Amino acid sequence: MSSEIKSFVRRQGKFTDAQKKAYDELGKRFLIQFSDNNIDFATVFGNSNYVTMEIGFGAGFATAEIAEANPEKNYIGIEVHRPGIGRLLWEIEKRGLSNIRIIEYDAAIAVKKMIPPVSLEAIHIFFPDPWPKKRHRKRRLIQRPFTETLAGSLFPGGYLYMVTDWEDYALHALEELNATSNLQNMYQYFAPPQSWRPRTRFEAKGLAKEHVMRELMFKRDYDGTRISTD
Repeated sequence: MSSEIKSFVRRQGKFTDAQKKAYDELGKRFLIQFSDNNIDFATVFGNSNYVTMEIGFGAGFATAEIAEANPEKNYIGIEVHRPGIGRLLWEIEKRGLSNIRIIEYDAAIAVKKMIPPVSLEAIHIFFPDPWPKKRHRKRRLIQRPFTETLAGSLFPGGYLYMVTDWEDYALHALEELNATSNLQNMYQYFAPPQSWRPRTRFEAKGLAKEHVMRELMFKRDYDGTRISTD
C-alpha cells in the first residue's frame, strides 16, 4: 500500500449520462495515462507551444474558457474526479478545442513522475482543498516539499498562480511559497485580481457567502537569481 499522503478526497458526485458519454468517447484522444515516464509535450500536442498545467480543475469550465481564449498555448489538467473530467471533455467537444490534455491521477504523484523539469510556462491552482482542521494540514497541496517540485517544473520566468477563499490556507501557502527555492513573489503580498481568470462556480458560491478571494502569484527565477519586480 502506498505511503503517500493524499491531498484530496474522492467526492461522490453523479456521473451523468452526458459526462460518461464524453468520457468514453473522447477519453482515448484527450486523456494521458499515468506513467513513471516524463511526458513528451511535443508528441502529445503535436506542436511546441508553451504548456500550462492546472491542478484540480473541478468541472473544468475555467480550464476550457482559458484554453479557448489562448489557442496558441497548450493546457494539461490534472484531476481525480471522473464527473469533472467528463464535464471538461464535453466542453472540449462543444468548443472544438484541441489544446487540452488530461491526467486522471493524484497530482502530488503525477507531477513528480510525468511533468518534465523546466517544461512549463505556468501552473494554475484554483481553490485547492483547504483542509481546515489542524490535524489535516499535512494534506494541503501547496506546501513544501511539493512546491519545490512545482518550482522545478517551471522554466525561468514561468509563474505559479493560486487562488483560495480560505484565509488560513492563503497565509500558509504564502509562507511556503516564499520559502520555496527559485520562486519569487511577483507582488509584495497577495496578488491583485487577475482579469484573465474566469470566475468558477466554487468562487461564485464563496462570494455569495461573502468570502474574500486571495490570490498568489510567484515567478521562477532566472538562473537562480532574484527577479526584479520594478
